[in-house]
Amino acid sequence: MAPAVYILGTIVAIACGILLLRGYLQGRQKLLLWSSVCFFGLGISNFLILLDLVVFPDIDFYLARLLTASLAMLFLLYGLIWEGQ
Repeated sequence: MAPAVYILGTIVAIACGILLLRGYLQGRQKLLLWSSVCFFGLGISNFLILLDLVVFPDIDFYLARLLTASLAMLFLLYGLIWEGQ
């Protein structure tokens, strides 16, 4: 059951990123761009969770997962602070 949840989380995050990017391309609002970059990063982080816990349980991807999610959140934070004005 856990692998299905990891796969679904990855698909949903990437789908949100795609929809936000599509919205950005139509309206050219920068906050949509930063939000889509954040969701793509979270999708990569979710994929790394799948790799870490299911595919390669002997290899530790913990640091890569945290760095990816943190970088994704920093992009969103940048968009909220500097582009939201």
